[in-house]
Amino acid sequence: MTQPRRRGLNGVVTRVWSLLAPAYDLPVLQQWVYRPPHDEVIAQLRAHGSCKIADIACGTGILSDRMQRELDPDEIYGVDMSDGMLNQARARSNRVHWLRGPAEQLPFDDGALDAVVTASAFHFFDQPAALREFHRVLAPGGLVAVAALSARQPLLQAPSAGRWKPQHNASPAEMRDCSKAPGSS
Repeated sequence: MTQPRRRGLNGVVTRVWSLLAPAYDLPVLQQWVYRPPHDEVIAQLRAHGSCKIADIACGTGILSDRMQRELDPDEIYGVDMSDGMLNQARARSNRVHWLRGPAEQLPFDDGALDAVVTASAFHFFDQPAALREFHRVLAPGGLVAVAALSARQPLLQAPSAGRWKPQHNASPAEMRDCSKAPGSS
């Protein structure tokens, strides 16, 4: 199996997140930065009636654990590339299935899930490849929820030809265009 193309310095970023995993759970960071998009994702999942959910780039598992507790789905999976993040997640909950893997090669059969979510990580993915993969693992009528911290604020990513360039956070219009299932109009 070939490795998926990853954006920028994702190998380095993955190792850095392994080191930063304990700080990720700081209450002030969670309350002001992550809680609002998590609330919105949970509301969308509740309205959709999702029962088989994967949280991609789940980090320390805060959202996955909340989904398990608040929605009580039949199956919940937290998927991340960082061993440090997954270790924190495993310590948080044993009711979530924690898996290591990239967004571009999810460890699920075709049509196995009815919801795929990712919060504050989509900008790290090869976005078209990740969205194709999200659609592959979704059953018909499935929900994709992508929460981003900011669609307009540029961040930094890997140097290209020796210079730094802004990391791309898709705008709402770009997300609508690229989130259509392959082959749909």
